[in-house]
Amino acid sequence: MSQSREWIYPRIIKGKLYQYRSAVSYFFLALLFAAPFIRLNGEQLVLLNLLERKFVFFGIIFWPQDFYLFVLALLTFIVFIVLFTVVFGRVFCGWVCPQTIFLEMVFRKIENWIEGDYLKQKKLDQGPLTTEKVFKKTLKHSIFLIISFFIANIFLAYIIGTPTLITIITEPVSQHLSGFTSICIFTLLFYLVFSRMRELVCTVACPYGRLQGVLLDNQSIIVAYDYERGEPRGKKSKKEEQQLGDCIDCKLCVQVCPTGIDIRNGTQMECINCTACIDACDQVMEKIDRPLRLIGFKSEDEIKLKQPFKLSNRIYGYSAVLLILMSVLGYLLISRSDVKATILRASGTLYQLRKNDNTVSNLYNAELVNKTNRDLKFEIQPDDKNATIQYIQKEDQLKYGGSVKITFFVIMPQNVIENYKSNISFKLISDGKVIDRFKTTFIAPPGN
Repeated sequence: MSQSREWIYPRIIKGKLYQYRSAVSYFFLALLFAAPFIRLNGEQLVLLNLLERKFVFFGIIFWPQDFYLFVLALLTFIVFIVLFTVVFGRVFCGWVCPQTIFLEMVFRKIENWIEGDYLKQKKLDQGPLTTEKVFKKTLKHSIFLIISFFIANIFLAYIIGTPTLITIITEPVSQHLSGFTSICIFTLLFYLVFSRMRELVCTVACPYGRLQGVLLDNQSIIVAYDYERGEPRGKKSKKEEQQLGDCIDCKLCVQVCPTGIDIRNGTQMECINCTACIDACDQVMEKIDRPLRLIGFKSEDEIKLKQPFKLSNRIYGYSAVLLILMSVLGYLLISRSDVKATILRASGTLYQLRKNDNTVSNLYNAELVNKTNRDLKFEIQPDDKNATIQYIQKEDQLKYGGSVKITFFVIMPQNVIENYKSNISFKLISDGKVIDRFKTTFIAPPGN
């Protein structure tokens, strides 16, 4: 039999870790909202334009021809997350994930400001429909919709680019129906996530929590309850003080949990390592004059065996893989050319003998793709001084983000040809600099 969802009303305790998490959250919120408007090398700081297949990271453009770099970068990031999870658990979710940051540091605070603390919210929801309830609910959800609309616009700025978004906003809706519809859809989606789904995104929709169970081991440092010190739990009295552990079973750690779990039951998929339970427990330990961090960042071996953290073979293995991936990615990025050149022999042709001047020519088709953020003027030069180029279709300019196709003959004196099939290389020059090199084969009968 299915069980209805129990709405969670987390209590807010502003301890030291909450203050640290707030500072980190505000930094990432500022970065998240500012990134689409920051320009580096003439490009948006971060852009994930799937429609135009254009990706920009910190001013570096990646086109479809660089897809292998994008895949390698994504793989490197995944390995980093895996390594980070093996060592520190799900800290990313509680401190850096946009879902948690927006929910806890924006929407939850607005909710507390309008409806009061967790007890007043629960009382308001369970109470009758009054004028006060209608007013507070209407005000809260209206503000939620406005913020969701704002988030939707920022989200689209990462997808379609800031200039396109500004055009959609400033020009009449009738000229950009698809863009306006997209904004409305994402507004509704974000509103539902932060007003209704909330913790379900972390516990049901996100696969990372399930992955955590595979990655963690007894050496992983996670938010954990020290059961060796805390058990048996119970209210303290003078007679029983020596028989009970430090946990007084106040259930404050449960009240503050945004996913509604009891951290004392051990490692759970729902725990996002937000550290709210640590602040709550520390507050109680201070009052009863006991050492702090009954709940804290600890490993299972540290709790049970009193062993300090040490690097395991699995951590060494992941670190080695990450180092290799980062090295390869770094090399490919450094050696990446501004122009992607592809040259192929014209289909159905071999060579052409030119008896009037005793030369041999081969016909080629070349395609050049501009991967920079500016227009380029270029020139193709063969490395062999005996070779000359005769264009059938000549281009000397590459538009930003564009490509050109060129058809040309490569002509060689027959008397310098030693082999029927030989290699010939070219350099692509722009602004007096060699920006790329490419090569192909030249076919001709050897000279006498």
